[in-house]
Amino acid sequence: MRALLSGYYGQGNGGDEALLATLLQMLPPDVTPVVLSGNLEETQRRYGVETYERMAFLPLIQALRSCDALIWGGGSLIQDATSAISPFYYGGMMTLAQKMGLKTVAWAQGIGPLRRSVTRWLARQTFAGCTKVSVRDRASASLLSDWQIPHLLAPDPVWALEPKPVPGLWDLPAPRVALTLRSHPQLTPTRLSNLTRALVDFQKATQTFIILLPFQQRQDLSIAQAIQPALKDVSKILSLEEPQLLKGVFRGIEMTIGMRLHSLIMAASEGCRCFALSYDPKVNRLMEDLDMPGWDLANLPDDANVISKAWIEHYANGDPLSSEKIQFFVDRALIHREVLYQALGENR
Repeated sequence: MRALLSGYYGQGNGGDEALLATLLQMLPPDVTPVVLSGNLEETQRRYGVETYERMAFLPLIQALRSCDALIWGGGSLIQDATSAISPFYYGGMMTLAQKMGLKTVAWAQGIGPLRRSVTRWLARQTFAGCTKVSVRDRASASLLSDWQIPHLLAPDPVWALEPKPVPGLWDLPAPRVALTLRSHPQLTPTRLSNLTRALVDFQKATQTFIILLPFQQRQDLSIAQAIQPALKDVSKILSLEEPQLLKGVFRGIEMTIGMRLHSLIMAASEGCRCFALSYDPKVNRLMEDLDMPGWDLANLPDDANVISKAWIEHYANGDPLSSEKIQFFVDRALIHREVLYQALGENR
């Protein structure tokens, strides 16, 4: 069987690449993956898979015709907050695959926000036509329940991604704290300045070494470069693109301050304390699930001293998830693997 994997792949986003790496890790061994990517050569090199251009119509049709199944490969693909085009792109592809007779799997989805009635209608139609559906959060599960669409709920599959050790990480001074910020309208220059001042005060108080970790180079690297001059000799920008290495970083980290959803998932799964800076409902859902401290960026304190004190308190007295709780989330995340086996194992 050949399965076409569709997601935000080949765009240099560490979280989406981690979802692809986990999906490839979970696929049944007799299923051949074919990946739609924005960077064909990089995806081929990293994962050893056949690739097609994700945004070109004729190659997409060719890819669908060559495959037996289509998998929406995790993440917030069906939402109209970032772009109104996104749900039409993914929903149109899924509808086409269903009309062509392919098995279709919505895998580890985070659905919404869906602010337009037309995108909600399209989402409902395409999810209803899927062979199997799994979601990663309670809000998405509730929406599908309202639509009376059968589904399975499990934690984000990246909980179960196998990490790799990062060469040279243990040569850096310890203890280490990671920071993962991304560009966003809510991360205004004033808020970034306040966060930088708070980070400087936090570092002085804790004598930690700060790892600035861009998850998407074209969005995050410039922010890390703007922060680092305030932390000379006590920080390092660590640019990693392989998802297993990104997750492996957190094995050498004491605490993570993060905007990126998958940075917080990776950190929590590797036993780090986590402090969230939320820009999106999906981060708030994780905070609720893990009882994780943090702020919505829109409500970030104006006083850098208040921010640094909260970080210092969590560093000194906060607890990471217990090994039992981590194993619970890993085991539950493997439900997404069972969905793939159930969907792709039928009639074989």
